[in-house]
Amino acid sequence: DAYVTFSLVPHLRQALAETPQLLELLYQIEIPLEPVLAEMEIAGISIDTAYLKTLSQQLEQQLSEIEKSAYKAAGEEFNLGSPKQVSEILFNKLGLPTKKSRKIKTGYSTDAATLERLQDDDESGVVEAIIDYRTLDKLKSTYVDALPLLVSPKTQRIHTNFNQSVTATGRLSSSNPNLQNIPIRTEFSRQIRKAFLPKPGWVLVAADYSQIELRILAHLSQEPILVEAYQKNLDIHSVTAQLLFEREDITSEERRLAKTINFGVIYGMGALRFSRSAKVDKTNANTFIQRFNDRYPKVFEYLQGVKKQAIALGYAETILGRRRYFNFETESLKSLKGKNPEEINLGELKRLSANDAGNLRAAANAPIQGSSADIIKIAMVKLHKILQNYQAKLLLQVHDELVLEMPPEEWEELQPQIKQTMENALSETNFKFSVPLIVEIHKGDNWMDAK
Repeated sequence: DAYVTFSLVPHLRQALAETPQLLELLYQIEIPLEPVLAEMEIAGISIDTAYLKTLSQQLEQQLSEIEKSAYKAAGEEFNLGSPKQVSEILFNKLGLPTKKSRKIKTGYSTDAATLERLQDDDESGVVEAIIDYRTLDKLKSTYVDALPLLVSPKTQRIHTNFNQSVTATGRLSSSNPNLQNIPIRTEFSRQIRKAFLPKPGWVLVAADYSQIELRILAHLSQEPILVEAYQKNLDIHSVTAQLLFEREDITSEERRLAKTINFGVIYGMGALRFSRSAKVDKTNANTFIQRFNDRYPKVFEYLQGVKKQAIALGYAETILGRRRYFNFETESLKSLKGKNPEEINLGELKRLSANDAGNLRAAANAPIQGSSADIIKIAMVKLHKILQNYQAKLLLQVHDELVLEMPPEEWEELQPQIKQTMENALSETNFKFSVPLIVEIHKGDNWMDAK
């Protein structure tokens, strides 16, 4: 394996040389990042196994209570962990509409998307109980019960692997275990982060880019309202809500809807997904998305332009030139390869395969997510050099967030340096960012308290 990989080097170097910005990415970002990641993997992170054991017992009790409520609502006992039995209860016993599911070998599907669609039809509360059960059961099995088993007997810490070349967007991934996927959406899931600890007597520090992907979208699209809002440090979700509802005074619920659509646009969220996430009907969802596109025309034009470029050139690029390549399978898309992107009319594209529809959404997202990945990688390399003069260590990277541990006496000196280094990551590049990058940084006795 080593010999074959080594033999590929001259061929790959020649291919990279044909695209100079990719060669620069390799030598300026990816290669300097290797020793940073190696040290992070060696350092690992401590976890509180006693706390996780207590949390596991609490989860067991909650799961038992959910089971009892589901039995009562359904009028009989059944295995909430069995898709077949859940299907029989939902569609045979309760008579919920099968048109909102799909036929599989064991009956009708009861996957997460199906349960979400069925919630409005279920007055018994069984569907909600099943969703809650599955959520907590996954937390328990994947994290609460599994993490203590992964502690190294030699170091008494967990050591993940960071993968540089797995994702298509340029993001890092984490495996054995995946510490980039520790959930934070619910109060109980956030409790898991409480188990992650610094060295005894030290503090854990979390430094997080604030809305970096929306800021990148503002820059790339040059949408005047978004750019101005970020330059003036306004609440972007309130700004969007004011535009969508056409009034100055907005409610917390209206701001929530605006937040959902702001972040949804980055990932190509359509009306159906928006209606589920925002809990509005599909007609209103369509209205909100159309209104968003009308109020932010430059955003709409930019995202459409990236899709056209991906179709015509076969790739989308980040701000530093990282490429994500696409191979489309639909004949109508394949026939447009090599065309002038400006001449492509997306409205004329019909009957795209599910894969190609997904590819177009991924293409629109690639410059945003990939640029975010490039920025935090540069910040990590710069921070690593600064930390050579301190005891502090980088431990984790979770997409837009860096987690460090340090002696408390280093906090006052390092806190501004970490913040400034991350916010000014692009300062030594030829790239000028039109909106400020903001980093929120906190310390605590565990990961949850450092947020």
